[in-house]
Amino acid sequence: MIELLISCLMPVREAEFPSQSGLLPAAVLLPVVVRPAGPGLLLTLRTAHLAQHPGQVSFPGGRREPGDADPMATALRETQEEIGLDPARVEVAGVLPTYSTVTGFSVVPVVGLLEPPIDLKPDPREVAEVFEVALEVVLDPRRYRRGTTTYQGVERSYWILEHGEQRIWGATAGILRGLCMRVEERAAGGRPG
Repeated sequence: MIELLISCLMPVREAEFPSQSGLLPAAVLLPVVVRPAGPGLLLTLRTAHLAQHPGQVSFPGGRREPGDADPMATALRETQEEIGLDPARVEVAGVLPTYSTVTGFSVVPVVGLLEPPIDLKPDPREVAEVFEVALEVVLDPRRYRRGTTTYQGVERSYWILEHGEQRIWGATAGILRGLCMRVEERAAGGRPG
């Protein structure tokens, strides 16, 4: 499954922040834990008091800082700040296409591989919980459904992935569904778009 996942990613050399998009550049890490029983994906539950996306499930990551050389640097720095994961433990496997959010961000999803054991120290100001979802769940297209909401007076649709008690939605579910579709297309013998 890991080999198939990696084959769907764009090479790291293609990872760059979009220029002049009018959106704020950001990057997130999709940390894939390589376990003998099957790989899992680490996600965070944001604390309820945060100004942006409180109480939502997300990837570790965030806005580009002036010292960040590229999306990988942003994703790894933010991941270390949020969940205490040492960047040296992450093998960056590639990137996914940039994802634009309705909240004004242009997000580069960076996929990284981790070997257990994993020592995490979540920042309690930002992260209420870190949990793992089996990659086979994330890569099952039947698990995704559409939802709608009104944002700034406009009705918008978004993807939802239910996992146990967690409701993964919005940009996080959109990025995961994009990954799912790329893997499904590659498994069917096609080339991910």
